[in-house]
Amino acid sequence: MHASALARLRRSLLAGAVAVAGAVVCGVPAGPASAADGLREVMFVGNNWDGTADVIESSGSFARIGRINVIPDKARRLAEIYLNPVKLAFFLGIRQGPGEGHDQFVDDMYATPDGTAMVVSRPSFADVVSIDLTTGAIRWRFPVSGFRADHMAVSPDGTKIAVSASTSNTVHVLDIDTGRQLGSFGTGDKPHENIFTGGGRYIWNMSIGEVNNDFDSPSQDWLKGDRHITIADASTYKVVRTIDMRDRLDAFGRKDLSDAVRPAVFTPDESTLYFQVSFFNGFAEYDTATDRITRIKTLPKNPATSEDRTTWVNDSRHHGLSINPAGDKLCVAATMDDYATVVDRATLREGPLVSASKPYWATVSGDGRACVISESGADRVTAIDFATGQKITSVPVGDHPQRVRIARIPAGWTPPAAG
Repeated sequence: MHASALARLRRSLLAGAVAVAGAVVCGVPAGPASAADGLREVMFVGNNWDGTADVIESSGSFARIGRINVIPDKARRLAEIYLNPVKLAFFLGIRQGPGEGHDQFVDDMYATPDGTAMVVSRPSFADVVSIDLTTGAIRWRFPVSGFRADHMAVSPDGTKIAVSASTSNTVHVLDIDTGRQLGSFGTGDKPHENIFTGGGRYIWNMSIGEVNNDFDSPSQDWLKGDRHITIADASTYKVVRTIDMRDRLDAFGRKDLSDAVRPAVFTPDESTLYFQVSFFNGFAEYDTATDRITRIKTLPKNPATSEDRTTWVNDSRHHGLSINPAGDKLCVAATMDDYATVVDRATLREGPLVSASKPYWATVSGDGRACVISESGADRVTAIDFATGQKITSVPVGDHPQRVRIARIPAGWTPPAAG
């Protein structure tokens, strides 16, 4: 692409984002649930190894409200897998690889706009399902291409779900109510995080490469595959731009860092992207207008953490990043270093290191005052005050919590009998 045309495209992408500044926080339509629509705001916590999702209060006490079984069809899915040698090989590979010896039954989840169903990606079953929140039954099921489903994102209006099919290098975009595929686009190797930007005009996908191999030495980085950000039009599903952070990291003087972009968050005006990369205890700051990395923050190492990279879960060192609604504080889950911390965005100075057991995700509470992390090693979620950086409370959940998402469900909801 000619340099002037590329510059115009970058300005267009940024203009679309700024035009809707404040409309979306962390991929969730803004604005509290109201009595008028009969919905209440909660958080979904996906218990990956359990095959359940806990529903908790979105702020305050963060108390558990109920639990949902997201694999009511487990027997049927296992029968299909065990009768298909290829599916079985991948199923067992997921168990021994990213599952750390466990099946991965829930990765990501969102509520439908009317709050009556939970839409869940299920890695080991390579699908996305919609679970009726009243009956616990499956409304629809979409098998992804390939053999594993991963991270999802919901559009600002709540009508579309983007899901990464990690073994086919594809993102599927589905109608959240019907499960019908609206479109798809190709990505780099092992698509991971998805983010809607520009008020739902674009989808950003981050591919993380071959995290399943043990070629983890920096000298073997070339064996990790094609890792880049793919930006697609959310109406036509055509790829409009790709960004390989390799050149940007090199220009910043950090040829030692992986270019596998992990969890990432935009500032409220979408002018700046913060992202984590494989093997690194910290994060980078990327300016979308100038297309360059402007700062890199290295966070403390836990002296008890092994320096053997092959022992780090799926090439992660830190995995989990969120930003408060004001856009002046970041929250970082230091997964392999067993802590979380709030970072001042102006100075990049970290606050207290809050002890946490393998924190795997970070999101923002419903009232915007707290960062909520999933402690996958302790089966709990923990809230940390953005203002002070201090722990507020911890709440027990199911086995190996990972993704935590804001959702809206019926105000008088009680869990299905099977939950």
